[in-house]
Amino acid sequence: MSTDKIQAPLIVHIIYRLGIGGLENGLVNLINQINPDAYRHAIVCLKDSTDFKQRLTRTDVAIYQLNKNEGQDWASFIRLYKLLKELKPTIVHTRNLATIEYLVPSWLAGIKWRVHGEHGWDVFDPDGTNIKYQWVRRLLKPLIQRFIPLSKHLESYLTEKIKVSPKKITRICNGVDTRIFYPCPQNKSPLLACPFSTNQDQIIIGTVGRMHGVKDQLTLVKAFILLCQNSPELKPVLRLIIAGDGPLKAQALSLLEENQLTDQAWLPGERNDVAEIMRFLDIFVLPSQAEGISNTILEAMATGLPVIATAVGGNPELVIDGKTGGLVPPSDVKSMAEKIAEYVKNAEKRHLHGKNGHQRVLEEFSLTAMVGRYKTVYDSLLNQE
Repeated sequence: MSTDKIQAPLIVHIIYRLGIGGLENGLVNLINQINPDAYRHAIVCLKDSTDFKQRLTRTDVAIYQLNKNEGQDWASFIRLYKLLKELKPTIVHTRNLATIEYLVPSWLAGIKWRVHGEHGWDVFDPDGTNIKYQWVRRLLKPLIQRFIPLSKHLESYLTEKIKVSPKKITRICNGVDTRIFYPCPQNKSPLLACPFSTNQDQIIIGTVGRMHGVKDQLTLVKAFILLCQNSPELKPVLRLIIAGDGPLKAQALSLLEENQLTDQAWLPGERNDVAEIMRFLDIFVLPSQAEGISNTILEAMATGLPVIATAVGGNPELVIDGKTGGLVPPSDVKSMAEKIAEYVKNAEKRHLHGKNGHQRVLEEFSLTAMVGRYKTVYDSLLNQE
């Protein structure tokens, strides 16, 4: 009798690029945490992968790069088709609009189960109103057995705009690893290369994320400038940290220099110590023009920070206005400056809302719960065989 161990089913995850980002972080967390005896995993990047792949703790996860050219690269469809014929996965899981067309070669390659995740809006369609993108999803809808939106907002989009049957939708919120993101102990630890001190007479406002387009860190920079101008009594204690890289960084630095605030701001670029940066902050701000379910909001809440966020996408599902933080309209510099000022002036409110946010993460957004829900989706497909 053969004693060969039966291999676990293989899931091929197709993403645009394996770099720093909420979608990518959620994928890595899922692969790291799901029972290795239940599923094997491979990641296919339409573009390429970065050192972010080092966050994978499993050594059996192969990463493939299609090195897709800009625009419609038909050769990349052929490369994926050949790769899938070789790998023979049980499930293909695409994520966001950039990868949805690659369900076609997945179907042609005979992959029986196809899952598509909606994690947030594309930079060219920040509010989901682009008719072309709606039709792309509608045309490819028959190839998808299960849709996974991360927020109620995205779930409504699928049912109302794309006309997806609710039976084919499973909403799964992101989870946060509270072993990595947890409240700062009584005294802050110094941050590598950070010019700000750890003393208690500075109030540090900050955000983390790619500095481009829809993330709109320029609104936060302008709000910080306005706050310093309107409240000169607060200016000596205010500090700003924006961690992340991208085209908006140069514009942000230029604005700060024009207003003689470069000494009160630190923009270190891309960092791999996000948890330590979070514990260094006093107030977290997410100024995005559009969002799905933001990992960085969850990480900030897990760290015990009050969160100021724009009232877009899934943000209102995470931030309870007046209890765990505050919500402001997108691109509204004045409202954001006023909301930041509320927290700067009221330490008790900062601490209470941060504590409430931390408790909310523990109760509703655990990593264990997220992984369990994904496994249930995958299991339900296999059980139909």
